[in-house]
Amino acid sequence: MGFARTTVGVLFISVLGFYLSTVGQLTDQAKWGFVAAMALLAFLWINLGGRPQPARSNRKPRPQAATPTVESPVPEVEMEEDEDDDIPEPVVASSLDGATLRERKLAKIAAAEAAQAAEAQESTDDEADGELVVEVELEEVHVADEFVVDVSPESVEDADIEITVRDRRERHEAIRERIKRRRMGQMADIRASTAQMWEEHASGEDLVALLQTQGHGHTVLVEPEHPEPGHVYGATFVRIDEGRILKLRLPLDVGFESVGPAQPAQPELPTLIGPDGKELPPLMAPDGTPLALPPLPAASSALDALRQEMQE
Repeated sequence: MGFARTTVGVLFISVLGFYLSTVGQLTDQAKWGFVAAMALLAFLWINLGGRPQPARSNRKPRPQAATPTVESPVPEVEMEEDEDDDIPEPVVASSLDGATLRERKLAKIAAAEAAQAAEAQESTDDEADGELVVEVELEEVHVADEFVVDVSPESVEDADIEITVRDRRERHEAIRERIKRRRMGQMADIRASTAQMWEEHASGEDLVALLQTQGHGHTVLVEPEHPEPGHVYGATFVRIDEGRILKLRLPLDVGFESVGPAQPAQPELPTLIGPDGKELPPLMAPDGTPLALPPLPAASSALDALRQEMQE
């Protein structure tokens, strides 16, 4: 058994070495053949393994006294049987009858060890001969129902169309998002350049500070030279060229109009004539202001709703 297993192992190693050395030159069929051969050799090597030997006791033998050895076979004294039924059973003579207590204990220990070894051998044989069968009981088993899927060329074509449309839509959305980001970047650049231009335009030279310096060397043209009195004027300086500056004086209280809500025009009161033919004075309120006319009577709800609908 050991020689066969060794031979199988050597063959496996040889086949493996040859396969690894020539793997680049072999075809696919040859490769699969080598793999199958190695698998078969490995299976044979595993099955040819020897049975596990029972564990040997590591107990050291005790020194025995110089006593006469106890013979294992037990001789039996054969008694002649008589025809009489009252004869007692034959007495068996044991070799331990004349042994000491220590010899009896040693004999019992040896018999127990022999029984344990026999039981271990029997259990090993049973495990090698038969396999343990494990039965598993399943409770509440759910049986799957039958589900039939009908696949037709029309459904496959529809699925392909949906996938194509979805991919195209996603691609168009990505392109649209990229164009939107590029336009936003361009608008940001345009706005930044515009703001920079206005800032440069607004932060021009300070003509007032320039004219307040001594010997500025510029000619100041005043317009108008003789403004009308009675108004508040403001001066605006405008550079004409490198040597001339225009000082424009404009009245601050002329040319402006009220932008507040317009006051509704008050209706004119009719002229009241007294008995003597003279005009009566208007009725005065407690605060001294003339009284206004009373409000007109409210229109009916239907006419009011019609008027509002026409106005809308």
